[in-house]
Formats: sequence, C-alpha cells, structure tokens
Amino acid sequence: MGEQRIVSLIASATEIVSALGFEKQLVGRSHECDFPPAIADIPVCSASKIDARASSRRIDAQVRALVDQALSVYRVDAEFLDSLAPDLIITQSQCEVCAVSLADVQQAVGKLVSSKPAVVSLEPMDLDDVWSDIRRVAEALEDAGGGEELVGSLTARLSDLGRRTRQQQARPSIACIEWIDPLMFAANWVPSLVEIAGGRIMMGEAGRHSGYFDFGELAARDPDVVAIMPCGFDIAQSVKEMPALTGHPEWAQLSAVRNDRVFVTDGNQYFNRPGPRLVESAEILAELLHPGAFDFGHEGTGWVRWSGSGA
Repeated sequence: MGEQRIVSLIASATEIVSALGFEKQLVGRSHECDFPPAIADIPVCSASKIDARASSRRIDAQVRALVDQALSVYRVDAEFLDSLAPDLIITQSQCEVCAVSLADVQQAVGKLVSSKPAVVSLEPMDLDDVWSDIRRVAEALEDAGGGEELVGSLTARLSDLGRRTRQQQARPSIACIEWIDPLMFAANWVPSLVEIAGGRIMMGEAGRHSGYFDFGELAARDPDVVAIMPCGFDIAQSVKEMPALTGHPEWAQLSAVRNDRVFVTDGNQYFNRPGPRLVESAEILAELLHPGAFDFGHEGTGWVRWSGSGA
C-alpha cells in the first residue's frame, strides 16, 4: 500500500501520527489539533458546539446539556471529509468531551462512498492504553516497528525519570485539578504520572474516569502541592478561572497555599492529551514536586507558580 491519506479527529492522535513520522500524510484534522506547529495549515474537519471562551461553570453546563441529550459535543463536516478522500480516520471513544464522538465519525464515514476509509478509534484509560493506542496507530499505518520504537523510547524516558525520583527522600502529596468550576480531580493516566514523578496523588485512581469533588474534601486532605490542569485550557485561561477556586474561605488555609506550592499548568498541551507528551507531563510534575532536584525547562511554558493575585 502506498502513502495513506490520514484524517485525525483528536489532538493526541495527530501528535502520535507526527511522532511516528507520518505528519506529511495528514490531510485533515480536528479544530483542536494544534501540535506540532507544522500541522497548522492542514484543513479542519470538525467544529465545537460549545463556546470554549465561556467560563468553566458555563462550559460544564453546556457539555452536560449536550451529553444529557445524547448529542455529540462536536460536529463533523461529512461533505468536507468526503472531499479529502481519506484512507484512514483516527478518533477517540474514551471521552466524547475530548474528541469527535465515534458515532459522529461512523455516521460521516457512512456517507464516504468513494474512499471507504478505515476508522481507528482510540480508547485510552490508563498509561498502558496510551502505549497500546500508539501501537494500533502504527499498525494501521503499516509501521508496527516504528510504533514499538516510539513506545520503547517514551517508556524508557519515564523509567529513567522514575528511577531518579525514587532517590528523593520526600514523596509530596498532590491534588491534580482537572476542572475548576465545578471541581474535578484528574484520573486516568495522571495518577501513574504522579507516581513516576515521585508524588502521592490525593484524589483519582489510575484507569478510572476523572470525577467531581467539593472544596471541603480538598481542604480535609490538605495536599502539599496543588496542580491546576483544566482539560482544554492553557495557562492564561486557567488563571482567569482561578477566582472560582481561590474565593473559598478555606483556600488561604491550605498548606499548598501557605507554602507557595500552587501551580497552574497548561492542561491543554499536557496532561489531557494521551500521547507522546505525557512524558513531558511527568517531567512537569517532577519539577513541581521536587523543586531544585529537577529542571527540564518547562517553567513558564508548561507551568507557572500561582502568586495569589495571579501567575
């Protein structure tokens, strides 16, 4: 088989395809695919049904309303997909908030008579699933060896990081907050990343979905470190949302606040994309958990310290 025409409808898959060396075969992407920078000129095949510029509370309400109606949060342009004549479409079925839904893709694919593309649906729940998905994409691209090589490189980097963090005497506790208003803790692969980075996660279990919690639970657990990592938000957008968290009467009493160990991360580029940059996400956590011992150069781009009045 010659070069395939690839459409990626999820940001992490676009990064996987690019990391495998097939970036030039991408002919279509989702509206959220923005890395690596070279894919910026690739046509966009989807659009959001929610206002991503709204507040955390408003976005949550919009998403809940669509999900309650069994509607996808995103829409696929079936006509445009047809014109691209893809051989392979990659999407994700693990979380319909994170990607174009499998149902939408299947409906669109049903109208693609000419190219009849294969559909690969990724289903990452934990770190091992991410590696499996990389292998699945590589196999679909007829480069199983490249997939093994990429997975080997990524897991070796994480193993090396884990070996280094185990040499640290302390294992600080950390709360990883995936949504600010209402509060959600990060789960799925994040607890595994925290463990590798030399920390103890306060809420969230590897391989399970993220979940809601209230501020009283955060105050009761009183973690050493608080990492803000809202899904889909960059640092600037998360900073704007911080008053919804810092306005709680007990906020100032948290150990992480008193010890200046509250950090705002880029939850959009890292943490919430189950692809190659989860390694960088673990590095960010190591920098937050063990300041002075680890410096991978992510400060300022991957994370900033919350100062109380802003970052």
